[in-house]
Amino acid sequence: MIMKWLEAERMSVADLLEDLTDDEWQRETLCTGWTMQEMAAHLTTSTRTGWWDAIKGAVSSGFSFDRMEDRMARAIAARFTRPELIAQIRETAASPKRAPGAAPMDPLVDFLVHGQDIARPLGRVRDMPLEPAQAALEHVLKSPFWGARKRFRESGVPDLPASDLLMLATGRQLSTAGDNAVGKSNTRSI
Repeated sequence: MIMKWLEAERMSVADLLEDLTDDEWQRETLCTGWTMQEMAAHLTTSTRTGWWDAIKGAVSSGFSFDRMEDRMARAIAARFTRPELIAQIRETAASPKRAPGAAPMDPLVDFLVHGQDIARPLGRVRDMPLEPAQAALEHVLKSPFWGARKRFRESGVPDLPASDLLMLATGRQLSTAGDNAVGKSNTRSI
């Protein structure tokens, strides 16, 4: 079931990226410092990063996961055009390959969250499918990688829709405007 959800999300995010105007393509995502181009580049890495890439990236980034992901995304964004990046996402939409150390649910979390990171700063409404969002949230709450347990340790888990909880659990902040929009994240790689 995870692969079916993941393939649908990858294709949907590719459609979203393809639909962006040239101006929107250059705008910043919710991940501070990343444009849509860099986000698209990041989204190509889950099926294209092997152990050797991860080891080299970790060493050259001082063993900082966020720095490694940032450097990889920027290098890929500089190398490939918009159509090439979107094509890479589509070509591997059904691929079960995932980055070294990633759990089967991690690529789905990545696409669900980053789809929002793309849509929300542009004022676009992007529905997050309920069943995949709930499964992704359960995974994030249990996984030490995402940091959700620490984020919710003191405050508890708020009573919000699964999509907003998933965004909070992965480091995004809800706006205080009352519209449950999600604000910037200092964490780029998730």
